[in-house]
Amino acid sequence: MQTYEVNLKWTGRRKGVLSSPILPQSIEVATPPDFPKGMEGIWSPEHLLIASINSCLLSTFLSIAENSKLEFVSFESKSTCHVDLIDGKYTITEIILKPKIIIPYAQKPDRAKHILEMSEKSCLISSAIKAPILLQSEIYVEHSLMAVSDPY
Repeated sequence: MQTYEVNLKWTGRRKGVLSSPILPQSIEVATPPDFPKGMEGIWSPEHLLIASINSCLLSTFLSIAENSKLEFVSFESKSTCHVDLIDGKYTITEIILKPKIIIPYAQKPDRAKHILEMSEKSCLISSAIKAPILLQSEIYVEHSLMAVSDPY
Protein backbone atom coordinates (compact mmCIF):
# COMPACT_ATOMS: atom_id res chain seq x y z
CA MET A 1 0.00 0.00 0.00
CA GLN A 2 1.21 3.48 -0.85
CA THR A 3 0.33 6.58 1.15
CA TYR A 4 0.51 10.19 0.01
CA GLU A 5 0.41 13.03 2.53
CA VAL A 6 -0.71 16.60 1.87
CA ASN A 7 -1.06 19.18 4.63
CA LEU A 8 -3.14 22.35 4.56
CA LYS A 9 -2.71 25.44 6.70
CA TRP A 10 -5.23 28.26 6.67
CA THR A 11 -3.48 31.60 6.14
CA GLY A 12 -6.40 33.99 6.46
CA ARG A 13 -9.52 35.11 4.63
CA ARG A 14 -10.43 32.40 2.09
CA LYS A 15 -7.02 30.91 1.43
CA GLY A 16 -4.44 28.48 2.69
CA VAL A 17 -1.19 26.75 1.76
CA LEU A 18 -0.82 23.12 0.72
CA SER A 19 2.42 21.31 1.47
CA SER A 20 3.83 17.83 1.66
CA PRO A 21 6.68 16.64 3.84
CA ILE A 22 8.38 15.09 0.80
CA LEU A 23 7.98 17.99 -1.68
CA PRO A 24 10.05 21.19 -1.75
CA GLN A 25 7.33 23.60 -2.91
CA SER A 26 4.03 24.58 -1.37
CA ILE A 27 0.92 25.68 -3.27
CA GLU A 28 -1.31 28.58 -2.26
CA VAL A 29 -5.00 27.70 -2.59
CA ALA A 30 -8.19 29.69 -2.20
CA THR A 31 -11.90 29.75 -2.79
CA PRO A 32 -12.41 30.41 -6.53
CA PRO A 33 -13.54 33.91 -7.53
CA ASP A 34 -16.92 32.58 -8.75
CA PHE A 35 -17.90 31.78 -5.16
CA PRO A 36 -18.74 34.30 -2.42
CA LYS A 37 -15.56 36.01 -1.18
CA GLY A 38 -13.49 33.98 -3.63
CA MET A 39 -10.06 35.13 -4.68
CA GLU A 40 -8.61 35.61 -8.16
CA GLY A 41 -5.18 34.46 -9.27
CA ILE A 42 -4.85 31.58 -6.79
CA TRP A 43 -5.23 27.84 -7.43
CA SER A 44 -8.66 26.57 -6.35
CA PRO A 45 -9.81 23.07 -5.37
CA GLU A 46 -11.44 22.83 -8.80
CA HIS A 47 -8.15 23.66 -10.55
CA LEU A 48 -6.31 21.11 -8.44
CA LEU A 49 -8.89 18.41 -9.15
CA ILE A 50 -8.69 18.71 -12.92
CA ALA A 51 -4.92 19.19 -12.71
CA SER A 52 -4.63 15.87 -10.90
CA ILE A 53 -6.81 14.15 -13.52
CA ASN A 54 -4.82 15.72 -16.36
CA SER A 55 -1.44 14.85 -14.84
CA CYS A 56 -2.66 11.31 -14.12
CA LEU A 57 -3.63 11.01 -17.80
CA LEU A 58 -0.08 12.05 -18.73
CA SER A 59 1.69 9.66 -16.36
CA THR A 60 -0.58 6.76 -17.34
CA PHE A 61 -0.13 7.55 -21.05
CA LEU A 62 3.66 7.65 -20.66
CA SER A 63 3.64 4.22 -19.04
CA ILE A 64 1.27 2.61 -21.55
CA ALA A 65 3.00 4.25 -24.54
CA GLU A 66 6.38 2.98 -23.34
CA ASN A 67 5.06 -0.55 -22.76
CA SER A 68 3.33 -0.47 -26.16
CA LYS A 69 6.42 0.95 -27.86
CA LEU A 70 4.44 3.93 -29.16
CA GLU A 71 6.78 6.69 -30.23
CA PHE A 72 5.56 10.26 -29.93
CA VAL A 73 7.10 13.67 -30.44
CA SER A 74 5.00 15.74 -28.04
CA PHE A 75 2.11 15.54 -25.59
CA GLU A 76 -0.01 18.46 -24.38
CA SER A 77 -3.37 18.38 -22.69
CA LYS A 78 -5.98 20.93 -21.74
CA SER A 79 -8.60 20.08 -19.13
CA THR A 80 -11.79 21.79 -18.05
CA CYS A 81 -14.59 21.03 -15.65
CA HIS A 82 -18.13 22.34 -15.48
CA VAL A 83 -19.62 23.25 -12.11
CA ASP A 84 -23.39 23.65 -11.75
CA LEU A 85 -25.69 24.37 -8.82
CA ILE A 86 -27.90 21.28 -8.47
CA ASP A 87 -30.42 20.90 -5.67
CA GLY A 88 -28.78 23.74 -3.76
CA LYS A 89 -25.23 22.37 -3.91
CA TYR A 90 -22.35 22.91 -6.30
CA THR A 91 -21.49 19.82 -8.30
CA ILE A 92 -18.90 19.06 -10.95
CA THR A 93 -21.12 17.85 -13.78
CA GLU A 94 -18.53 17.16 -16.49
CA ILE A 95 -14.78 16.98 -16.98
CA ILE A 96 -13.24 17.32 -20.43
CA LEU A 97 -9.71 16.21 -21.25
CA LYS A 98 -8.23 17.39 -24.53
CA PRO A 99 -4.91 15.66 -25.07
CA LYS A 100 -2.99 16.52 -28.21
CA ILE A 101 -0.11 14.34 -29.30
CA ILE A 102 2.20 14.44 -32.26
CA ILE A 103 3.47 11.11 -33.50
CA PRO A 104 6.19 10.33 -36.05
CA TYR A 105 5.11 9.53 -39.59
CA ALA A 106 5.80 5.82 -39.06
CA GLN A 107 3.27 5.53 -36.20
CA LYS A 108 -0.46 4.84 -36.68
CA PRO A 109 -2.91 7.53 -35.48
CA ASP A 110 -5.60 4.94 -34.58
CA ARG A 111 -3.14 3.11 -32.35
CA ALA A 112 -2.13 6.37 -30.62
CA LYS A 113 -5.78 7.24 -30.05
CA HIS A 114 -6.43 3.78 -28.61
CA ILE A 115 -3.51 4.18 -26.20
CA LEU A 116 -4.88 7.56 -25.08
CA GLU A 117 -8.29 5.96 -24.47
CA MET A 118 -6.67 3.12 -22.50
CA SER A 119 -4.76 5.73 -20.48
CA GLU A 120 -7.92 7.59 -19.48
CA LYS A 121 -9.68 4.35 -18.51
CA SER A 122 -6.66 3.14 -16.50
CA CYS A 123 -6.02 6.45 -14.71
CA LEU A 124 -6.25 6.02 -10.94
CA ILE A 125 -7.62 9.53 -10.38
CA SER A 126 -10.24 9.31 -13.16
CA SER A 127 -11.49 6.06 -11.64
CA ALA A 128 -12.19 7.84 -8.35
CA ILE A 129 -14.34 10.57 -9.96
CA LYS A 130 -18.10 10.20 -10.30
CA ALA A 131 -18.60 13.00 -12.87
CA PRO A 132 -18.45 11.93 -16.51
CA ILE A 133 -15.03 12.41 -18.10
CA LEU A 134 -14.97 13.10 -21.83
CA LEU A 135 -11.81 12.46 -23.81
CA GLN A 136 -11.44 14.63 -26.89
CA SER A 137 -8.14 13.51 -28.40
CA GLU A 138 -6.24 15.17 -31.22
CA ILE A 139 -3.58 13.11 -32.97
CA TYR A 140 -1.23 14.77 -35.42
CA VAL A 141 1.30 13.01 -37.62
CA GLU A 142 4.67 14.69 -37.95
CA HIS A 143 5.71 15.02 -41.58
CA SER A 144 9.41 15.55 -42.02
CA LEU A 145 10.50 17.82 -44.83
CA MET A 146 12.81 15.72 -46.94
CA ALA A 147 14.95 17.27 -49.63
CA VAL A 148 14.26 15.75 -53.02
CA SER A 149 17.25 15.69 -55.33
CA ASP A 150 16.79 16.62 -58.95
CA PRO A 151 17.23 13.48 -61.07
CA TYR A 152 18.68 15.48 -63.99
